[in-house]
Amino acid sequence: MAAEYKVTFNNKNRVFFNTLKAEVDAYFDRNGIKKTGNWKLYAKTLILIPGAIALYSLLMFVTMPMVLTIFLWFVFGLTMAAIGFNVMHDACHGSFSTKVWVNEIFGLTNNFLGGNASLWKIKHNIIHHTYTNIDGVDDDINNMPFLRQCSSQPLKPMHRFQSAYMFVLYGFTSLFMFFMDYIKYFSRKVYTTPMKFTNFREHLMFWVGKIFFIVIYIIVPIVLIGWKWWLVGFLISQFTLGLTLAMVFQLAHVVEHAEFEVAGVDPLKIENEWAIYQVKTTANFAFSNKLVTWFVGGLNYQIEHHLFPRISHIHYPAISKIVKETCEKFELNYIYFPSTRAAIASHVRFMHTMGKVA
Repeated sequence: MAAEYKVTFNNKNRVFFNTLKAEVDAYFDRNGIKKTGNWKLYAKTLILIPGAIALYSLLMFVTMPMVLTIFLWFVFGLTMAAIGFNVMHDACHGSFSTKVWVNEIFGLTNNFLGGNASLWKIKHNIIHHTYTNIDGVDDDINNMPFLRQCSSQPLKPMHRFQSAYMFVLYGFTSLFMFFMDYIKYFSRKVYTTPMKFTNFREHLMFWVGKIFFIVIYIIVPIVLIGWKWWLVGFLISQFTLGLTLAMVFQLAHVVEHAEFEVAGVDPLKIENEWAIYQVKTTANFAFSNKLVTWFVGGLNYQIEHHLFPRISHIHYPAISKIVKETCEKFELNYIYFPSTRAAIASHVRFMHTMGKVA
């Protein structure tokens, strides 16, 4: 699968990544542990998936005070986001389990959240993880004309206010992705990268997942609780889900100090090896906040994730020390914000700057 715009990295002498990988491999060998998930990840799964089912059942079949109902719709949205961060994300990267079929099954939680696992793997695993922050290729920063997320994108008058209205747009991320999946499916393209499903099963699961979403999140609630309460609950849960998903990504790549590139008609040759480029375009935050780390599936260790996407997030806190030390040896800026609030502030400042500087 090749992008319409040709982008290559200087990988002939991968000194940084070879050094880092040797250290990380030694850590796992020395401690006799697998790189995939362990009981901590599986415990999360046993909490989150049954928890989402329980919340859905309560909202559908139990009459509760209005305030409690609204609160539970909010919690339901957070729980769906946590399933995406912790279960779906690891599974679709192949790091949930050593068994391929287990990863495939739990990767289908993507479909049950309104997305599609096969499309997501192309968009995220292949395109985003390879061409991070490259305007013209990375679909995750393709939010024009509403949001300008790097200096190579055209500046429009509305962008002066994007640091204020962007949070509202972020809340519709999951619904936007639900509809954009159809455009990607029928156009056979993710932004500028051609794509196609390779077998009947992928086509079948695409439509099964979309029908499941419509039935479970729209038709059934309307029948059981009425369209007014469905609309309130649906918007609360989807806005919570979308805002949470969007913010975790933005704090990983669209912040101060993170670098961007732009692809065009002429081939783009990145001067660094791929691994160094990943460090330069990615940021971490809030290591000391165990609740944040648990909830976002270790995606506050985004540098570690981009360097080792097939290692489960359960291991990121341990290997982050190795990654940081290796970055220091190679004089690479290891972008880190000490708190979630500091990372959000950096994102707001960055988007404000992008909204006024051509």
